[in-house]
Amino acid sequence: MEFRTIVDIPHATFEIRPCEEILLVGSCFANGIGRKFKENGFPVISNPYGTMYNPASILHTIERLLSSRSSDETSPAIPRIVFLTLGTNHIYRLKDTGEIVDNCEKRPASLFQEEVLTVSQCSDYLRKTVDLLQSHNPEVQVILTISPIRYRKYGYHESQLSKATLLLATSQTSKTSPTSQTSLTSPTSQTSLTSPSIYFPAYELLMDELRDYRFYAADMLHPSEQAVDYIWERLTAWCFSPEAKSFMEEWRPIRQALSHRPFHPESEEYRHFMAQTQIRLKALQDKYPKLKDIHL
Repeated sequence: MEFRTIVDIPHATFEIRPCEEILLVGSCFANGIGRKFKENGFPVISNPYGTMYNPASILHTIERLLSSRSSDETSPAIPRIVFLTLGTNHIYRLKDTGEIVDNCEKRPASLFQEEVLTVSQCSDYLRKTVDLLQSHNPEVQVILTISPIRYRKYGYHESQLSKATLLLATSQTSKTSPTSQTSLTSPTSQTSLTSPSIYFPAYELLMDELRDYRFYAADMLHPSEQAVDYIWERLTAWCFSPEAKSFMEEWRPIRQALSHRPFHPESEEYRHFMAQTQIRLKALQDKYPKLKDIHL
């Protein structure tokens, strides 16, 4: 007998390569997955301007990041792999200007007006974000996810309504992306282009598959490390290339050796151990040059 429901995830239409740069923008769940990428040897840019929760703030981050990179000729282009993790459809406007703020910076709540974005508004912000990313990197693959973290301050019913809005918006965005449409002017064409945005069901994995408080942290709201590990496992099975998986197997023992904290670091045995580890690390970096970009 099967005592849990399994979320079926067909293999992605793209694959993540070894040591490929990853950009993650969104809720604190994006930070958690970002840590997993970094631990496993991937160069990571995670929320460069702070944690962002709603689609408008995520768009602002991408606009700001692109602006900073366009003014810096030494800055690399937008990476091919971008994760956007949505937490809520609630936004805050500064009453004086009407501006949507991304961070209240501990200013008095009386200065702000809270609003709730509709499905259409969320989808519009997401489409603008995807289009902007694609305009700077035509090969970009945007992975949309919904954070499984509930927002107690809204009330649990309102939190569920917020998640439902985001789920509908991500569905609209991935289905209506311009590159996902089949040409209507060429009926003989048998090839449809791949959409630059795709949905990964991190939310459903926690809500529908794990579905137990033992997979939550002490606050009973955030996923536990075990839950994040499981979602990471499903993510790697979903979109990692065989080469990327092979690289992670080679990297894991070296990472563990580098993070080892000995009782006697001055001993000859430990010095020999670290010397051998550095030799193995150098060999792996020669094989995968981008591994040198990781801050070990």
